[in-house]
Amino acid sequence: MDEDLFSLGGDAPTPRTLSDRNVDHRAPLAVRMRPRSLEEIVGQQSALEAGSPLRRLVAADDSRTSPSSVILWGPPGTGKTTLAYVVAQSGDREFVEVSAVLAGVKDIRAVVDQARSRLRTIGRETVLFIDEVHRFSKSQQDALLPSVENRWVTLVAATTENPYFSVISPLLSRSIVLTLEPLERSDLSTLVDRALSDERGLGDSVTLTDDAREALLRLGGGDARKILTSLEAAAAAALLKDSREIDAQTLAQAVNRAALRYDRGGDQHYDVTSAFIKSMRGSDVDASLHYLAQMIESGEDPRFIARRVVIAAGEEVGMADPSALQVAVAAMQAVQMLGMPEGRIPLAQAVVHIATAPKSNASYRALDAAIADVREGRGSGVPSHLRDAHYAGAEKLGHGTEYRYAHDAPHGVVAQQYPPDDLVGVDYYHPKGHGNEAQTSRRVDALRRILRSGDGT
Repeated sequence: MDEDLFSLGGDAPTPRTLSDRNVDHRAPLAVRMRPRSLEEIVGQQSALEAGSPLRRLVAADDSRTSPSSVILWGPPGTGKTTLAYVVAQSGDREFVEVSAVLAGVKDIRAVVDQARSRLRTIGRETVLFIDEVHRFSKSQQDALLPSVENRWVTLVAATTENPYFSVISPLLSRSIVLTLEPLERSDLSTLVDRALSDERGLGDSVTLTDDAREALLRLGGGDARKILTSLEAAAAAALLKDSREIDAQTLAQAVNRAALRYDRGGDQHYDVTSAFIKSMRGSDVDASLHYLAQMIESGEDPRFIARRVVIAAGEEVGMADPSALQVAVAAMQAVQMLGMPEGRIPLAQAVVHIATAPKSNASYRALDAAIADVREGRGSGVPSHLRDAHYAGAEKLGHGTEYRYAHDAPHGVVAQQYPPDDLVGVDYYHPKGHGNEAQTSRRVDALRRILRSGDGT
Protein backbone atom coordinates (compact mmCIF):
# COMPACT_ATOMS: atom_id res chain seq x y z
CA MET A 1 0.00 0.00 0.00
CA ASP A 2 1.41 3.42 -0.91
CA GLU A 3 2.01 5.62 2.11
CA ASP A 4 0.50 8.67 0.39
CA LEU A 5 -2.88 7.16 -0.44
CA PHE A 6 -4.40 9.85 1.73
CA SER A 7 -3.62 13.55 1.69
CA LEU A 8 -2.69 14.61 5.19
CA GLY A 9 -4.22 18.06 5.17
CA GLY A 10 -7.54 18.81 6.86
CA ASP A 11 -9.30 17.06 9.70
CA ALA A 12 -9.54 13.61 8.10
CA PRO A 13 -7.70 11.71 5.41
CA THR A 14 -9.16 12.09 1.93
CA PRO A 15 -9.40 8.96 -0.21
CA ARG A 16 -7.67 9.22 -3.56
CA THR A 17 -9.40 8.41 -6.83
CA LEU A 18 -8.06 6.88 -10.02
CA SER A 19 -7.52 10.29 -11.61
CA ASP A 20 -4.99 11.02 -8.85
CA ARG A 21 -2.91 8.00 -9.91
CA ASN A 22 -1.51 9.24 -13.25
CA VAL A 23 1.58 7.17 -13.83
CA ASP A 24 4.81 8.97 -14.70
CA HIS A 25 8.45 7.99 -14.70
CA ARG A 26 8.96 9.30 -11.20
CA ALA A 27 6.66 6.56 -9.92
CA PRO A 28 8.17 3.21 -8.85
CA LEU A 29 8.69 0.68 -11.62
CA ALA A 30 6.08 -1.66 -10.12
CA VAL A 31 3.49 1.13 -10.37
CA ARG A 32 4.48 2.16 -13.89
CA MET A 33 4.26 -1.42 -15.11
CA ARG A 34 0.88 -2.13 -13.55
CA PRO A 35 -1.32 -3.81 -16.21
CA ARG A 36 -3.99 -1.57 -17.70
CA SER A 37 -6.30 -4.32 -18.94
CA LEU A 38 -7.10 -7.97 -18.36
CA GLU A 39 -5.08 -8.84 -21.46
CA GLU A 40 -1.91 -7.48 -19.84
CA ILE A 41 -2.34 -9.50 -16.65
CA VAL A 42 -0.17 -12.61 -16.37
CA GLY A 43 -1.10 -15.60 -14.25
CA GLN A 44 -4.31 -16.11 -12.24
CA GLN A 45 -5.92 -18.09 -15.04
CA SER A 46 -8.58 -19.62 -12.78
CA ALA A 47 -9.62 -16.23 -11.38
CA LEU A 48 -9.86 -14.75 -14.87
CA GLU A 49 -11.45 -17.58 -16.81
CA ALA A 50 -14.56 -16.92 -18.87
CA GLY A 51 -17.63 -16.43 -16.70
CA SER A 52 -15.63 -15.90 -13.51
CA PRO A 53 -16.77 -13.21 -11.05
CA LEU A 54 -13.87 -10.95 -12.03
CA ARG A 55 -14.68 -11.27 -15.73
CA ARG A 56 -18.31 -10.42 -15.03
CA LEU A 57 -17.28 -7.51 -12.84
CA VAL A 58 -15.05 -6.10 -15.57
CA ALA A 59 -17.68 -6.59 -18.26
CA ALA A 60 -20.45 -5.09 -16.10
CA ASP A 61 -22.94 -5.52 -18.93
CA ASP A 62 -25.69 -6.23 -16.44
CA SER A 63 -25.39 -5.22 -12.80
CA ARG A 64 -27.80 -8.00 -11.90
CA THR A 65 -25.29 -10.66 -13.00
CA SER A 66 -22.08 -9.03 -11.75
CA PRO A 67 -21.01 -9.48 -8.10
CA SER A 68 -21.45 -6.51 -5.80
CA SER A 69 -18.50 -7.41 -3.59
CA VAL A 70 -15.31 -9.33 -4.23
CA ILE A 71 -12.60 -10.23 -1.70
CA LEU A 72 -9.21 -10.99 -3.24
CA TRP A 73 -7.13 -13.25 -1.03
CA GLY A 74 -3.54 -14.08 -1.82
CA PRO A 75 0.13 -13.57 -0.96
CA PRO A 76 1.83 -10.21 -1.57
CA GLY A 77 2.66 -9.39 -5.16
CA THR A 78 0.08 -11.65 -6.79
CA GLY A 79 -1.92 -8.84 -8.41
CA LYS A 80 -4.69 -7.96 -5.96
CA THR A 81 -4.30 -4.19 -6.36
CA THR A 82 -3.78 -4.54 -10.11
CA LEU A 83 -7.03 -6.45 -10.52
CA ALA A 84 -8.86 -3.75 -8.59
CA TYR A 85 -7.50 -1.06 -10.95
CA VAL A 86 -8.51 -3.06 -14.01
CA VAL A 87 -12.03 -3.44 -12.64
CA ALA A 88 -12.21 0.30 -12.02
CA GLN A 89 -11.00 1.23 -15.48
CA SER A 90 -13.64 -0.89 -17.17
CA GLY A 91 -16.70 1.19 -17.94
CA ASP A 92 -17.48 4.66 -16.66
CA ARG A 93 -16.76 4.12 -12.97
CA GLU A 94 -15.34 6.22 -10.22
CA PHE A 95 -12.46 4.52 -8.41
CA VAL A 96 -11.86 5.26 -4.75
CA GLU A 97 -8.99 3.65 -2.86
CA VAL A 98 -9.03 3.48 0.92
CA SER A 99 -6.30 2.29 3.26
CA ALA A 100 -7.51 0.03 6.04
CA VAL A 101 -4.53 1.23 8.04
CA LEU A 102 -5.54 4.90 8.01
CA ALA A 103 -9.30 5.09 7.45
CA GLY A 104 -11.95 5.05 10.15
CA VAL A 105 -15.72 4.55 10.20
CA LYS A 106 -16.23 8.27 9.52
CA ASP A 107 -14.11 8.08 6.38
CA ILE A 108 -15.96 5.00 5.11
CA ARG A 109 -19.32 6.68 5.58
CA ALA A 110 -18.10 9.77 3.75
CA VAL A 111 -17.02 7.68 0.77
CA VAL A 112 -20.35 5.84 0.73
CA ASP A 113 -22.33 9.10 0.93
CA GLN A 114 -20.41 10.50 -2.04
CA ALA A 115 -20.96 7.27 -3.96
CA ARG A 116 -24.72 7.37 -3.33
CA SER A 117 -24.89 10.99 -4.43
CA ARG A 118 -22.88 10.24 -7.58
CA LEU A 119 -25.08 7.26 -8.42
CA ARG A 120 -28.29 9.23 -7.82
CA THR A 121 -27.34 12.41 -9.69
CA ILE A 122 -25.29 11.24 -12.68
CA GLY A 123 -25.78 7.48 -12.57
CA ARG A 124 -22.06 6.77 -12.24
CA GLU A 125 -21.02 3.72 -10.25
CA THR A 126 -18.20 3.71 -7.71
CA VAL A 127 -15.60 1.02 -7.18
CA LEU A 128 -14.36 1.11 -3.59
CA PHE A 129 -11.02 -0.62 -3.21
CA ILE A 130 -9.89 -1.45 0.33
CA ASP A 131 -6.42 -2.87 0.71
CA GLU A 132 -5.54 -4.95 3.79
CA VAL A 133 -9.22 -5.21 4.70
CA HIS A 134 -8.36 -7.63 7.51
CA ARG A 135 -6.97 -4.64 9.41
CA PHE A 136 -10.46 -3.14 9.67
CA SER A 137 -12.14 -3.58 13.03
CA LYS A 138 -15.57 -5.21 13.30
CA SER A 139 -17.27 -1.82 13.49
CA GLN A 140 -15.43 -0.60 10.40
CA GLN A 141 -16.44 -3.71 8.48
CA ASP A 142 -20.02 -3.31 9.73
CA ALA A 143 -20.07 0.18 8.21
CA LEU A 144 -19.57 -1.38 4.77
CA LEU A 145 -22.60 -3.65 4.93
CA PRO A 146 -25.38 -1.22 3.81
CA SER A 147 -23.36 0.00 0.82
CA VAL A 148 -22.64 -3.56 -0.32
CA GLU A 149 -26.18 -4.76 0.37
CA ASN A 150 -27.75 -1.90 -1.63
CA ARG A 151 -25.03 -1.79 -4.33
CA TRP A 152 -24.19 1.81 -3.59
CA VAL A 153 -20.58 0.79 -4.25
CA THR A 154 -18.86 -2.15 -5.86
CA LEU A 155 -16.51 -3.32 -3.15
CA VAL A 156 -13.18 -4.86 -4.09
CA ALA A 157 -11.26 -5.77 -0.95
CA ALA A 158 -7.78 -7.28 -0.76
CA THR A 159 -6.19 -9.28 2.03
CA THR A 160 -3.13 -11.42 2.61
CA GLU A 161 -4.81 -13.19 5.53
CA ASN A 162 -7.49 -15.85 5.47
CA PRO A 163 -10.74 -13.85 5.12
CA TYR A 164 -12.72 -16.62 6.81
CA PHE A 165 -10.86 -15.72 9.98
CA SER A 166 -10.37 -11.97 9.52
CA VAL A 167 -13.55 -10.74 7.79
CA ILE A 168 -16.92 -10.66 9.55
CA SER A 169 -19.48 -13.26 8.49
CA PRO A 170 -22.14 -10.79 7.24
CA LEU A 171 -19.63 -9.23 4.84
CA LEU A 172 -18.36 -12.63 3.74
CA SER A 173 -21.89 -13.81 2.99
CA ARG A 174 -22.39 -10.79 0.70
CA SER A 175 -19.07 -11.29 -1.08
CA ILE A 176 -17.36 -13.66 -3.43
CA VAL A 177 -13.94 -14.75 -2.16
CA LEU A 178 -11.36 -15.28 -4.90
CA THR A 179 -8.09 -16.97 -4.01
CA LEU A 180 -5.09 -15.73 -5.96
CA GLU A 181 -2.24 -18.17 -6.41
CA PRO A 182 1.47 -17.32 -6.35
CA LEU A 183 2.65 -16.44 -9.85
CA GLU A 184 4.43 -19.13 -11.81
CA ARG A 185 8.08 -18.69 -12.67
CA SER A 186 7.21 -18.20 -16.36
CA ASP A 187 4.75 -15.43 -15.43
CA LEU A 188 7.37 -13.61 -13.38
CA SER A 189 9.90 -13.93 -16.18
CA THR A 190 7.37 -12.40 -18.57
CA LEU A 191 6.94 -9.43 -16.21
CA VAL A 192 10.71 -8.92 -16.07
CA ASP A 193 10.98 -8.97 -19.88
CA ARG A 194 8.13 -6.49 -20.15
CA ALA A 195 9.68 -4.14 -17.60
CA LEU A 196 13.03 -4.23 -19.38
CA SER A 197 11.63 -3.36 -22.81
CA ASP A 198 8.47 -1.33 -22.24
CA GLU A 199 8.72 2.44 -22.47
CA ARG A 200 6.73 2.71 -19.26
CA GLY A 201 9.49 0.67 -17.63
CA LEU A 202 13.21 0.68 -18.37
CA GLY A 203 12.83 1.12 -22.12
CA ASP A 204 15.76 -1.13 -23.12
CA SER A 205 18.16 1.04 -21.13
CA VAL A 206 19.68 -2.05 -19.49
CA THR A 207 20.02 -5.76 -20.11
CA LEU A 208 19.92 -8.66 -17.66
CA THR A 209 22.37 -11.57 -17.68
CA ASP A 210 21.03 -15.10 -17.31
CA ASP A 211 22.61 -15.47 -13.86
CA ALA A 212 21.11 -12.19 -12.72
CA ARG A 213 17.68 -13.21 -14.02
CA GLU A 214 17.83 -16.47 -12.07
CA ALA A 215 18.92 -14.64 -8.92
CA LEU A 216 16.22 -11.99 -9.37
CA LEU A 217 13.46 -14.56 -9.69
CA ARG A 218 14.74 -16.39 -6.61
CA LEU A 219 15.20 -13.32 -4.46
CA GLY A 220 11.69 -12.13 -5.34
CA GLY A 221 10.13 -15.17 -3.70
CA GLY A 222 7.20 -15.12 -6.12
CA ASP A 223 6.31 -11.50 -5.26
CA ALA A 224 5.97 -9.57 -8.54
CA ARG A 225 6.19 -6.19 -6.81
CA LYS A 226 9.37 -7.21 -4.99
CA ILE A 227 10.94 -8.49 -8.21
CA LEU A 228 10.23 -5.25 -10.08
CA THR A 229 11.47 -3.15 -7.17
CA SER A 230 14.72 -5.16 -7.07
CA LEU A 231 15.08 -4.85 -10.85
CA GLU A 232 14.67 -1.09 -10.65
CA ALA A 233 17.33 -0.84 -7.93
CA ALA A 234 19.72 -3.04 -9.92
CA ALA A 235 19.17 -0.97 -13.08
CA ALA A 236 19.99 2.23 -11.19
CA ALA A 237 23.14 0.62 -9.77
CA ALA A 238 24.29 -0.52 -13.21
CA LEU A 239 23.72 2.87 -14.81
CA LEU A 240 25.65 4.59 -12.00
CA LYS A 241 28.59 2.39 -12.96
CA ASP A 242 28.17 3.47 -16.61
CA SER A 243 27.10 -0.05 -17.50
CA ARG A 244 24.04 -1.17 -19.42
CA GLU A 245 24.29 -4.72 -18.13
CA ILE A 246 22.91 -6.03 -14.83
CA ASP A 247 24.89 -9.04 -13.65
CA ALA A 248 24.39 -11.13 -10.50
CA GLN A 249 26.96 -9.13 -8.53
CA THR A 250 25.31 -5.81 -9.39
CA LEU A 251 21.92 -7.21 -8.40
CA ALA A 252 23.24 -8.53 -5.09
CA GLN A 253 24.84 -5.16 -4.26
CA ALA A 254 21.71 -3.25 -5.22
CA VAL A 255 19.31 -5.27 -3.06
CA ASN A 256 21.83 -5.97 -0.27
CA ARG A 257 21.17 -9.70 -0.52
CA ALA A 258 23.55 -12.45 -1.52
CA ALA A 259 22.65 -13.94 -4.89
CA LEU A 260 22.68 -17.51 -3.61
CA ARG A 261 23.48 -20.24 -6.08
CA TYR A 262 20.38 -22.38 -5.92
CA ASP A 263 18.78 -23.83 -9.02
CA ARG A 264 15.37 -25.14 -8.07
CA GLY A 265 15.56 -27.63 -10.91
CA GLY A 266 19.22 -28.59 -10.57
CA ASP A 267 21.88 -29.96 -8.26
CA GLN A 268 21.62 -27.26 -5.58
CA HIS A 269 17.93 -27.98 -5.10
CA TYR A 270 18.50 -31.70 -4.59
CA ASP A 271 21.70 -31.29 -2.57
CA VAL A 272 20.25 -28.77 -0.11
CA THR A 273 17.01 -30.72 0.22
CA SER A 274 18.97 -33.90 0.90
CA ALA A 275 21.14 -32.17 3.50
CA PHE A 276 18.01 -30.68 5.11
CA ILE A 277 16.34 -34.07 5.52
CA LYS A 278 19.49 -35.83 6.69
CA SER A 279 20.21 -33.11 9.25
CA MET A 280 16.75 -33.51 10.78
CA ARG A 281 17.19 -37.28 10.76
CA GLY A 282 20.60 -36.90 12.39
CA SER A 283 19.18 -34.62 15.14
CA ASP A 284 21.41 -31.65 14.23
CA VAL A 285 18.99 -28.83 14.87
CA ASP A 286 21.44 -26.08 13.87
CA ALA A 287 22.29 -27.61 10.50
CA SER A 288 18.59 -28.25 9.89
CA LEU A 289 17.81 -24.58 10.46
CA HIS A 290 20.70 -23.52 8.22
CA TYR A 291 19.40 -25.54 5.26
CA LEU A 292 15.87 -24.33 5.96
CA ALA A 293 17.20 -20.75 5.78
CA GLN A 294 19.01 -21.51 2.51
CA MET A 295 15.83 -22.78 0.91
CA ILE A 296 13.74 -19.86 2.15
CA GLU A 297 16.26 -17.20 1.13
CA SER A 298 16.72 -18.81 -2.28
CA GLY A 299 13.03 -18.59 -3.08
CA GLU A 300 12.17 -22.27 -2.72
CA ASP A 301 8.42 -22.90 -2.76
CA PRO A 302 7.44 -22.90 0.95
CA ARG A 303 4.80 -25.52 0.22
CA PHE A 304 7.54 -27.86 -1.00
CA ILE A 305 9.50 -27.24 2.21
CA ALA A 306 6.41 -27.88 4.33
CA ARG A 307 5.73 -31.18 2.55
CA ARG A 308 9.27 -32.35 3.23
CA VAL A 309 8.87 -31.45 6.90
CA VAL A 310 5.65 -33.48 7.14
CA ILE A 311 7.33 -36.47 5.49
CA ALA A 312 10.27 -36.21 7.90
CA ALA A 313 7.91 -36.18 10.89
CA GLY A 314 6.41 -39.50 9.82
CA GLU A 315 9.53 -41.12 8.37
CA GLU A 316 12.22 -40.05 10.82
CA VAL A 317 10.33 -39.53 14.11
CA GLY A 318 7.26 -41.72 13.77
CA MET A 319 5.90 -43.24 16.95
CA ALA A 320 8.92 -42.14 18.98
CA ASP A 321 7.08 -38.80 19.25
CA PRO A 322 3.63 -38.89 17.57
CA SER A 323 3.13 -35.18 18.24
CA ALA A 324 5.84 -34.35 15.67
CA LEU A 325 3.46 -35.18 12.83
CA GLN A 326 0.77 -32.97 14.33
CA VAL A 327 3.20 -30.05 14.56
CA ALA A 328 4.42 -30.62 11.00
CA VAL A 329 0.90 -30.77 9.53
CA ALA A 330 -0.07 -27.64 11.48
CA ALA A 331 3.01 -25.89 10.07
CA MET A 332 2.05 -26.88 6.53
CA GLN A 333 -1.47 -25.53 7.01
CA ALA A 334 -0.10 -22.33 8.54
CA VAL A 335 2.18 -21.80 5.53
CA GLN A 336 -0.81 -22.15 3.22
CA MET A 337 -2.84 -19.63 5.22
CA LEU A 338 -0.12 -17.13 6.06
CA GLY A 339 2.18 -17.23 3.06
CA MET A 340 5.68 -15.86 3.40
CA PRO A 341 7.55 -14.39 5.17
CA GLU A 342 5.35 -15.18 8.19
CA GLY A 343 5.17 -18.84 7.20
CA ARG A 344 8.84 -19.25 8.12
CA ILE A 345 7.89 -19.08 11.82
CA PRO A 346 5.78 -22.28 12.05
CA LEU A 347 8.24 -23.96 9.66
CA ALA A 348 11.08 -23.22 12.05
CA GLN A 349 9.07 -24.57 14.99
CA ALA A 350 8.33 -27.81 13.16
CA VAL A 351 11.94 -28.27 12.05
CA VAL A 352 13.24 -27.74 15.59
CA HIS A 353 10.66 -30.23 16.92
CA ILE A 354 11.63 -32.91 14.41
CA ALA A 355 15.38 -32.40 14.73
CA THR A 356 15.32 -32.61 18.53
CA ALA A 357 12.76 -35.42 18.84
CA PRO A 358 13.66 -39.07 19.47
CA LYS A 359 13.78 -40.98 16.19
CA SER A 360 12.15 -44.14 14.91
CA ASN A 361 11.39 -45.34 11.38
CA ALA A 362 9.72 -48.52 12.63
CA SER A 363 6.18 -47.64 11.57
CA TYR A 364 6.90 -46.92 7.91
CA ARG A 365 9.38 -49.81 7.66
CA ALA A 366 6.61 -52.07 8.98
CA LEU A 367 4.31 -50.89 6.19
CA ASP A 368 7.01 -51.38 3.56
CA ALA A 369 7.48 -54.96 4.77
CA ALA A 370 3.74 -55.59 4.55
CA ILE A 371 3.63 -54.07 1.04
CA ALA A 372 6.48 -56.39 -0.01
CA ASP A 373 4.48 -59.42 1.13
CA VAL A 374 1.37 -58.21 -0.72
CA ARG A 375 3.38 -57.74 -3.91
CA GLU A 376 4.77 -61.26 -3.55
CA GLY A 377 1.24 -62.66 -3.32
CA ARG A 378 1.26 -63.54 0.36
CA GLY A 379 -2.01 -63.35 2.23
CA SER A 380 -4.33 -66.30 1.63
CA GLY A 381 -7.53 -64.36 2.21
CA VAL A 382 -9.56 -62.82 4.99
CA PRO A 383 -10.47 -65.34 7.73
CA SER A 384 -14.15 -66.28 7.54
CA HIS A 385 -15.00 -64.95 11.01
CA LEU A 386 -13.75 -61.43 9.97
CA ARG A 387 -15.69 -61.26 6.72
CA ASP A 388 -18.70 -59.02 6.19
CA ALA A 389 -21.86 -60.58 7.62
CA HIS A 390 -24.33 -57.75 6.89
CA TYR A 391 -26.19 -59.39 4.05
CA ALA A 392 -28.61 -62.26 3.53
CA GLY A 393 -26.87 -65.60 3.16
CA ALA A 394 -23.64 -64.57 4.91
CA GLU A 395 -24.37 -66.81 7.89
CA LYS A 396 -24.84 -69.84 5.66
CA LEU A 397 -21.39 -69.18 4.27
CA GLY A 398 -19.98 -69.02 7.79
CA HIS A 399 -19.03 -65.39 7.49
CA GLY A 400 -18.74 -63.69 10.86
CA THR A 401 -20.23 -66.56 12.81
CA GLU A 402 -17.26 -67.09 15.13
CA TYR A 403 -16.24 -63.45 15.43
CA ARG A 404 -15.48 -62.36 19.02
CA TYR A 405 -16.35 -58.73 19.84
CA ALA A 406 -13.27 -57.12 21.42
CA HIS A 407 -15.26 -54.74 23.64
CA ASP A 408 -16.82 -57.67 25.46
CA ALA A 409 -13.42 -58.73 26.79
CA PRO A 410 -12.26 -57.37 30.18
CA HIS A 411 -9.41 -55.31 28.70
CA GLY A 412 -10.93 -54.67 25.26
CA VAL A 413 -8.60 -57.23 23.65
CA VAL A 414 -9.64 -60.78 22.78
CA ALA A 415 -7.65 -63.70 21.44
CA GLN A 416 -8.56 -64.52 17.85
CA GLN A 417 -6.92 -64.72 14.44
CA TYR A 418 -6.82 -61.49 12.44
CA PRO A 419 -4.24 -62.02 9.66
CA PRO A 420 -4.64 -64.45 6.76
CA ASP A 421 -3.64 -68.05 7.53
CA ASP A 422 -0.22 -67.84 5.88
CA LEU A 423 0.71 -64.67 7.79
CA VAL A 424 -0.14 -65.86 11.33
CA GLY A 425 2.75 -64.99 13.62
CA VAL A 426 4.40 -62.58 11.18
CA ASP A 427 5.62 -59.42 12.93
CA TYR A 428 5.94 -56.37 10.68
CA TYR A 429 6.19 -53.71 13.36
CA HIS A 430 9.35 -53.76 15.48
CA PRO A 431 9.21 -50.77 17.84
CA LYS A 432 12.46 -49.16 18.91
CA GLY A 433 13.31 -48.19 22.44
CA HIS A 434 13.38 -44.44 21.75
CA GLY A 435 11.05 -41.89 23.32
CA ASN A 436 7.38 -42.75 23.30
CA GLU A 437 8.03 -45.92 21.32
CA ALA A 438 9.71 -47.55 24.31
CA GLN A 439 6.30 -47.64 26.00
CA THR A 440 4.66 -48.64 22.71
CA SER A 441 7.06 -51.58 22.45
CA ARG A 442 5.95 -52.97 25.80
CA ARG A 443 2.30 -52.58 24.87
CA VAL A 444 2.77 -54.25 21.48
CA ASP A 445 4.42 -57.25 23.18
CA ALA A 446 1.54 -57.54 25.64
CA LEU A 447 -1.09 -57.24 22.88
CA ARG A 448 0.57 -59.92 20.76
CA ARG A 449 0.65 -62.30 23.72
CA ILE A 450 -3.08 -61.86 24.31
CA LEU A 451 -4.10 -62.01 20.65
CA ARG A 452 -2.10 -65.18 20.02
CA SER A 453 -3.00 -66.98 23.28
CA GLY A 454 -5.55 -69.71 23.46
CA ASP A 455 -7.75 -68.31 26.24
CA GLY A 456 -7.38 -64.51 25.92
CA THR A 457 -6.02 -64.05 29.44
